[in-house]
Amino acid sequence: MKNAPDQQGVPDVALSDEAIDWLVALNSGRATDQDRASFAEWRTRSAAHELAAREAEAIWHGVGIAGARARTSERKASRAKLTRRAVVGGGVLVAGGWALGQSGALSFRGFADHVTGTGERRTVMLPDGSSVLLNAGTALSVNFGEGKRALRLLAGEATFTVRPDPSRPFVVDASGGRTRAVGTAFNIDIRPGETVVTVLEGVVEVTGAASATEAVVVRADQRVRYAASGRLSTPQAVDADIETAWRRGKLIFNRRPLGGVVAEIERYRSGTIIIAGSRLRTLEVTGVFDLGDPEAILRTIEETLPVRALRLPLVTVLHGAGV
Repeated sequence: MKNAPDQQGVPDVALSDEAIDWLVALNSGRATDQDRASFAEWRTRSAAHELAAREAEAIWHGVGIAGARARTSERKASRAKLTRRAVVGGGVLVAGGWALGQSGALSFRGFADHVTGTGERRTVMLPDGSSVLLNAGTALSVNFGEGKRALRLLAGEATFTVRPDPSRPFVVDASGGRTRAVGTAFNIDIRPGETVVTVLEGVVEVTGAASATEAVVVRADQRVRYAASGRLSTPQAVDADIETAWRRGKLIFNRRPLGGVVAEIERYRSGTIIIAGSRLRTLEVTGVFDLGDPEAILRTIEETLPVRALRLPLVTVLHGAGV
């Protein structure tokens, strides 16, 4: 885990969070000249402060560019008319979408050992001294016994910090795949259409549904993906702290498709978000956001992408700008 600057210039996590908070505030539209001067002073306090500031700016960079590019593309595309009356007229679709959105982790409440609701994050201590940090909208079952430590992630996302015990492998099943660790820290995120395993510390072995005998070794700052019925991807280098920024109360997206961003937002706000059109789902979102204000993510999407939000009771519809 990255906790202090090293010889390769890795920022301190606490300073990175402070720098990200500064950029969120400075780009909120309410920042003053004094705020900007205070940030300029903050970054001169040490080399570590400047390094954290540069990393945060690198993460933030691209929101305006991505939005301008998408808006140019949008002007060239034909759009169907969408009105409040049309959405209300499709009440069956809206109600059905809301019911689907409300199921998630709550649908597993009857047989999961641990469930978190909308916007709730919670740490669970396991019998062996290991721990699990559950993200919002997550369901987990635990089956510990002699010779085994078996868990099943039924929905949502969780970070597992495992106490070493070579005699009892630590195994997590999720969406047809299996992640095995002895002593390490890793994150599993069940997303629409795929599951992502990211390693924060140590090494894990991941097998997918396509071949339960072929394991992929994943090391710190790497991730693999798999679909419910597909093969594993090859390990991809990532910054695990950024990929799991939700643990620190942030969401960080780097050219993440809007469909995936919406799935993340729904973990932290009530109601369902419907994207009107498959083309919009592929628009890319880049930015740093505070989990304490999920509505700010929607506002930023409206400001930087050719997307507008139609807010109805229990449902928000994202549609093309100018429609």
